[in-house]
Amino acid sequence: MSNSQKESLFVLIKSLSKSEKRQFKLYVGRFEGNVNSKFLALFTFLEKSQTYDEEAILKKKIVTKRQLSNLKANLYKQILKSLRLNPAQHNIRITIREQLDYATILYNKGLYTQSLKLLDKAKILALEHEEKNVAYEIVELEKIIETQYITRSMSSRADELSAEAKMLSEQNALASKLSNLSLELYGLLLKVGYVKNEEDFNEVTSYFNERLPAVDLNELGFREKLWFYKAHLWYSFLTQDFLSSYKYSSKWVELFNQTPKMKEIHPVFYLKGNHYLLESLFYIKHEVKFKEVLQQLEHDIESELVPQNDNTQVLSFLYVYMNKLNYHFLTGTFSEGLYLVDEVNTRIALFENRIDEHHVMIFYYKIASLYFGAGDNRNCIAYLQKIIRNKSLKVREDLLCFSRILNLVAHYELGLDYHLETQLKSTYKYLLKMDDLHEVQKEFIKFLRGLGTIYPHQVKKAFEALHAKLKPFEDDPYERRAFLYLDILSWLESKIENKPVAEIIHAKAKLLLR
Repeated sequence: MSNSQKESLFVLIKSLSKSEKRQFKLYVGRFEGNVNSKFLALFTFLEKSQTYDEEAILKKKIVTKRQLSNLKANLYKQILKSLRLNPAQHNIRITIREQLDYATILYNKGLYTQSLKLLDKAKILALEHEEKNVAYEIVELEKIIETQYITRSMSSRADELSAEAKMLSEQNALASKLSNLSLELYGLLLKVGYVKNEEDFNEVTSYFNERLPAVDLNELGFREKLWFYKAHLWYSFLTQDFLSSYKYSSKWVELFNQTPKMKEIHPVFYLKGNHYLLESLFYIKHEVKFKEVLQQLEHDIESELVPQNDNTQVLSFLYVYMNKLNYHFLTGTFSEGLYLVDEVNTRIALFENRIDEHHVMIFYYKIASLYFGAGDNRNCIAYLQKIIRNKSLKVREDLLCFSRILNLVAHYELGLDYHLETQLKSTYKYLLKMDDLHEVQKEFIKFLRGLGTIYPHQVKKAFEALHAKLKPFEDDPYERRAFLYLDILSWLESKIENKPVAEIIHAKAKLLLR
């Protein structure tokens, strides 16, 4: 039996809306012979199934085991063809490609004049919407046709097309270099994480400068500027320069505000730009601007300034709700944010086939942190266990690391001494395997290991001593990130002052706001 989460055909069918399913049945029913076709029978069966079960398909005698693979491939292709005909799935890129296809058909029929007229319209559309790759393809086809259909009145046409091809080729080459750099930096972030010392910083900086092409921003189009800002944003995140990440994510979003039609053409990039802007504001703790950007993003989504399709619906959920949770962390209003837990879990279930496990685990960590801040340590532990027990999970080590550390703190808060000793041993073994612990993590683990030998009347002094050791790391460019996952300093201050951690964080937020 295949895993329904990974069976592409099943996931595609389950993603279809009622109107899309109805259109597909009409599409295959255009010819009388298709009504009882095997792929339609398979579609109907899978549409009604709750899980993908190959044995159940074979028992239904829709198809033999040998034929099943080909039938699934055929059904998958037919569904895509049906979706391509659906007006709701159309965007400017599909429209331009469609015009190019029609022009190619006319060219193959020898109708050169008609083909050139269609190509000219498609090219204007492509250039207006910054689709320069397809614009280059259009020019190349125009060149082919012109070699077979040249009149004296069009003697300058060859020079015009050559100049257009050269210009588009140079712009596409530049965009390719910038997008490659952006992708390489993002890959570097996923592979090795943020810079941890001066040596890492110098290495990443050299890598970035060597690959960044020399440009004049005033001469760049929308697409080239977008990739330029994205490359700088990833470099800023890698080097933990959050003021710089704020600068370039702001420029990214402003680029869309200057050309509003691009929100409709590239809604995914617009959503991502806002998410990274909010993430940067969270890191620099700018509450007022954070709230303003989040409200604007929600307004753009609700008023459909950002087109809503299956893809943007999922991204809208991810980015809005992650940042709603972050807002409560920023302001220390943990209890007020607990209403979000049910809303997040409902949407995770709704989009289960379209959200990767990594993002689900990030939500679980944020929910655990929300419960911890609200003083509900049992629910905090319950959500952390979902992460710790997931053996198949491939996520950043820092998330797994701080899940275990927060788990230790929550066990301590609950007074689960026996469990704490077990958790300490397990966590310590895990962290040793990481081999790149920050000083913050090392000091904190050392402290927790020694808690059992401290007399009750000495605990406050032990908290004060640890706070004094960790406080200098708050401004260390390579250590401060540890405090973004778990605000250990605020927790220590809550123990020293005998106040709830939410009260400490809320007071700090009010001070920053002032």
